[in-house]
Amino acid sequence: MSSAADPVNPLRDPQDRRLPRIAGPSGLVIFGVTGDLSRKKLMPAVYDLANRGLLPPGFSLVGFARRDWEHEDFAQVVHDAVREHARTPFREEVWQQLAEGMRFVPGVFDDDAAFQRLRSTVEELDKSRGTGGNFAFYLSVPPKFFPTVVAQLKRHGLSSGETGQWRRAVIEKPFGHDLASARELNQVVHEVFRPSEVFRIDHYLGKETVQNILALRFANTMFEPLWNRSYVDHVQITMAEDIGIGGRAGYYDGIGSARDVIQNHLLQLLALTAMEEPASFHAKALVTEKLKVLNAVRLPADLATHTVRGQYAAGWQGGRKVPGYLDEEGIDSESTTDTFAAVKLEIDNRRWAGVPFYLRTGKRLGRRVTEIAVVFQRAPHSPFGTTDTQELGQNALVIRVQPDEGVTIRFGSKVPGTQMEIRDVTMDFAYGESFTESSPEAYERLILDVLLGDANLFPRHQEVERSWEILDPVEEHWARYGRPEQYPAGTWGPRAADEMLARDGRSWRRP
Repeated sequence: MSSAADPVNPLRDPQDRRLPRIAGPSGLVIFGVTGDLSRKKLMPAVYDLANRGLLPPGFSLVGFARRDWEHEDFAQVVHDAVREHARTPFREEVWQQLAEGMRFVPGVFDDDAAFQRLRSTVEELDKSRGTGGNFAFYLSVPPKFFPTVVAQLKRHGLSSGETGQWRRAVIEKPFGHDLASARELNQVVHEVFRPSEVFRIDHYLGKETVQNILALRFANTMFEPLWNRSYVDHVQITMAEDIGIGGRAGYYDGIGSARDVIQNHLLQLLALTAMEEPASFHAKALVTEKLKVLNAVRLPADLATHTVRGQYAAGWQGGRKVPGYLDEEGIDSESTTDTFAAVKLEIDNRRWAGVPFYLRTGKRLGRRVTEIAVVFQRAPHSPFGTTDTQELGQNALVIRVQPDEGVTIRFGSKVPGTQMEIRDVTMDFAYGESFTESSPEAYERLILDVLLGDANLFPRHQEVERSWEILDPVEEHWARYGRPEQYPAGTWGPRAADEMLARDGRSWRRP
C-alpha cells in the first residue's frame, strides 16, 4: 500500500495499454549531425516522436560537427530536414517547443575545448530544460572515430552521470569488418560504457514487420506446429535493392554486400525466424534464444558450391541505361567488391536439421524488396493426377518486410469449372489495409527505445561477434579464389546463384 509521500500514478501502470510509452526527461547528442543519416532519418524521427507526443516537453537535441554554426543555424538545418523528410504533418507549435531545446557545438573529435563546451551545454540544458542529466550519445560517424569519441566522452565526464542519471551510447553499423575488428571495437566502447548502456542500431529490427515475426509465430497457434523440419522444405531470406552505390563509393568499396547486409540484417532475420519461443519479450530472453540459433548455424563444407558473389554490370533499369559497378565514380576498375552475395546455411538443432536457409542480397536487382519466404514441403501423397496439379507450386508463407509490409500465404485451390484443376492462390494481409495508423519509421521506434532504455530490438555484442564468425570464412574463401561474377543491372543476380539452388532441386522466388 502506497504512502502519501509515495503516490502511484495509475496512468503509468505497465498493464494499461491506453497510453503509449513516453520517454522521461532526457536529451540526445548526435555526432556527425551533418551527414545524410542524420538529415534524412534521425532529425525527422525526433520530430515525428515529438509530434506524436512521445517525447518529454523539455527534450533537448544537441548537434556536434565541424561547422561554424550558431544554435539558430542548426535549428534551421533541422527545420529543413523535418520539412523534407518527416513522416507526420508539420505543426508549428510542436516545432517551436522542440526548437527551444536545440543546441549546436562546433568542433572536431580530438578537440578538448569542444568537448568541454559540450559538457557545459549538457549542464545548461539540465538546468534550463529539465533533462534530468539523462543523455544518449548517437555516434553517426565512421567506426574509425569511435575510439576517439568515446575516450573524449569519458575524459570530460560525459559518459556517466550522477546517481539516478543515465548515459547511453548509440552505435551505427558497420560493427567492424571482421571478427577481430568487431571484438576490438566492442572492447573500446565497453571500457567507457557498460554493455547494457550500448545500443547497436540495426534499423531492420525497428521495422513493424520484423517485430511481427515474433507476434506471428508466438501469439498464434496455427503456425508454430508447422514451423519445423517435418513440414518446412527450405527458407529464403532476400534483401534486394534496385539502386547502385550512389555516392557511397568510399564506404562501400572493400566492404561489399555480404559484410554490409548479410552479417547484420539477414542473420538477424534468420535468428528471429528460426529461434525458439523466448521466456518473455525482454531483451535478455530474446538475446538468449537468438544466440542459441546463431551458435547452431553451420556453413556448408563446400563454400565454392554453396556461396555466390556477384558484381553488377551496365544494364537497363527503370527505363534508363545505368553504369556497371566498375564504372561508378570513385571505384577502382580492378575492384573485387561484391554487390551481390548469396549463401546457403543450415542450423544444427532438432527443429531445423536438414532445412537449408538461403540468404541473398544485392544492388541493381529487379526491384526493391525485403522478404522472408518459408517454403513448405509438397504433400507426401496426392490423389490428383499430374495434369490436375501441373500448375501447383509449394505452399509458402511470405513475410514482406518492405515495401508493402504484410504477410502472404500461398496455397492450392481448385479452379472453377468442370475439370479438377488445382492452381496456386494467395491470401494477403497488408498493414496499410488492416490498420488505420501508418507504421512508424524504424528510427522512431529505435530512438524512443534508447530513451526508454528498452534493449529488445538491439543486437548485443555477442550476436555481432557470432555473426562475424559465420561470415568470416566465406569472405576468406572469396578473397582466395577468383572474382565476382558479373550480372546485368536490372536482373536478379548472377547465373551461379540460380545454379546454386538448382543443384538442390529448388529455385529462387521472384518477389
